[in-house]
Amino acid sequence: MIFVIVVVILIIFIVVLSVKIIPQQRVGVVERLGKFNRLLTPGVNILVPFIDNVRVYHDLRIQQANVPPQTVITKDNVQVHIDTIIFYQIVAPDLATYGISDYVYGVRNITTATMRQIIGNMELDETLSGRERISSNIRLALDEATEKWGVRIERVEVLDIKPPTDIQEAMDKQMKAERSKRAIVLEAEAAKQDLILRSEGDKQSKILKAEGEKEARIRQAEGFRQAQELEALGQAKAIQAVAEAEKARIGLLREAGLDEKVLAYKSFEALSEIAKGPANKIFLPVSAADTLGSIGAIAEAFKTKKAE
Repeated sequence: MIFVIVVVILIIFIVVLSVKIIPQQRVGVVERLGKFNRLLTPGVNILVPFIDNVRVYHDLRIQQANVPPQTVITKDNVQVHIDTIIFYQIVAPDLATYGISDYVYGVRNITTATMRQIIGNMELDETLSGRERISSNIRLALDEATEKWGVRIERVEVLDIKPPTDIQEAMDKQMKAERSKRAIVLEAEAAKQDLILRSEGDKQSKILKAEGEKEARIRQAEGFRQAQELEALGQAKAIQAVAEAEKARIGLLREAGLDEKVLAYKSFEALSEIAKGPANKIFLPVSAADTLGSIGAIAEAFKTKKAE
């Protein structure tokens, strides 16, 4: 009975040693008699007991490694503290096992050395504004080295760059001075724009006022001209009406049988009536003297005409 129990326990032990269940995104490196044999893939895997041995398990997911903050000297002899983080992934588990003893430690050391070399060729201002450049150069250097280790660098991020305290204070003062300068410039620019806009508005106002006065004068002149035209037209029509009336009167006199001498007499009678006014003066041409000489005869003829 004891033998059976021992055999069962031995069989269970052998089965446990023979069967390996690997979870997703993990692999195992199998050595057979101390030599690399194969990789254990996710799922159920069978090993030869006491012959096959799982050397190490690797996680195939993207992982991150924090690089300890480093003190680096820039080209202009300023010490800065840089904090970096690296994202990597194992793409060849066998190379990651046998290519280097500790790939994480190797990645950190290469990052530190590359960082010192890059920052040593950059000034402080370039360092503070060149995070992307630093990350890109570190990644290129890591790619060349980790290709033989079965590790692929996904991303390198520079988390923080801290200059010394005194330089930080000087930079803060410079930044405040720059902001004050920008504020003054913006204020002056605003005042300038305000003056320009005010001048432009005043100019436009004067132009519009002048245009209005011009338009008013034009309209006033146009009205005055139209008034004169209407007045002249009225006078012309009045003169025409008087002439028409005189023409009609003369026509009626002619129809009554009066000759030219009578008409002349009547005209002189009208002139005498006009001359009665104290402020009226009448100028007669020399040719009218002969006519005046015959006024008496015209009067006698007119009286004779009436008597008949």
